[in-house]
Amino acid sequence: MIVSFYDTKPYDQNAFREAAKDAESIEWRFHDFRLNAETAASAAGAQAVCVFVNDRVDAACIGVLAEHGVRLIALRCAGFNNVDLAAAKAHGIAVVRVPAYSPHAVAEHTVALLLTLNRQIHRAYNRVRDLNFSLHGLVGFDVFGKTVGIIGTGKIGQVTAEVFRGFGVRLLGYDPYPKPEWAATCGLNYVPPDELLAQSDIVSLHLPLTPQSKYLINEQTVARMKRGAFLINTSRGKLIDTTAVIDALKTGHLGGVALDVYEEEEGIFFEDHSGRPLQDDELSRLLTFPNVLITSHQAFLTHEALGQIAGTTLDNLQRLRNGKSWLEGTTV
Repeated sequence: MIVSFYDTKPYDQNAFREAAKDAESIEWRFHDFRLNAETAASAAGAQAVCVFVNDRVDAACIGVLAEHGVRLIALRCAGFNNVDLAAAKAHGIAVVRVPAYSPHAVAEHTVALLLTLNRQIHRAYNRVRDLNFSLHGLVGFDVFGKTVGIIGTGKIGQVTAEVFRGFGVRLLGYDPYPKPEWAATCGLNYVPPDELLAQSDIVSLHLPLTPQSKYLINEQTVARMKRGAFLINTSRGKLIDTTAVIDALKTGHLGGVALDVYEEEEGIFFEDHSGRPLQDDELSRLLTFPNVLITSHQAFLTHEALGQIAGTTLDNLQRLRNGKSWLEGTTV
């Protein structure tokens, strides 16, 4: 079985080769470039393609894949907003994803971002490396006793809330599909989104990107947030209107912003741009704020998560080969 694998990084190759070492024969064609309509012809001869968040699997791309006999699009991530599902269905191409992979990886990175930003650990590290042991400008706050708002209480949001509970915080939550039994055991109170924003010292986003959730954080909703609140996003970049967040940082309305995703990250994240000027003006502006911390979509990047992503994807590929139905919950 031939699988054309796109936007490949060394950790992807290692994880998938390790997962497949005892599996039936699979020929991997690893490509470091992304899949789109212009590159789709490279899948010729493959039965499946394996793609990530910044591959652009639109109708034009899917048309080319279908011409070359591709039967499966396997997303090695949970989100599928970059795939034209209607076009895939029209061409008879199945689409599968990895709906859950170590929610602890993302939840722990969420809290790590908050603690690093709040206690200025990244700035302190650089100072000490330069033999500057001054504490000026490094004052943070106790997380204990604060109110944390979790927007989106799926698996990752739930684990994030449970981690925060260990800090002795007050937990508020919002989700279009609340889970009252879990909330009761976790000590989280569901409230309307405006109430959550108004009361929370820390707001953490854990929603998929849908037409309803796009730019959930915008000029109006930022204005409803408590002055000085911290905003964390480890979900999807387009949950946040970057312009609105920049304006709120300039006025001091937001106390801090920690991002592992960015709305225009395609072509920027996962790549080394250190030798040339950054062409994205809004991202460049964000990087000038001392109370902004950005990582490049690495919340998922643990050994455990990579292994689970590879295992689930490989299982579906083997099912395609053997004519079996897909793993429950992975079809889109």
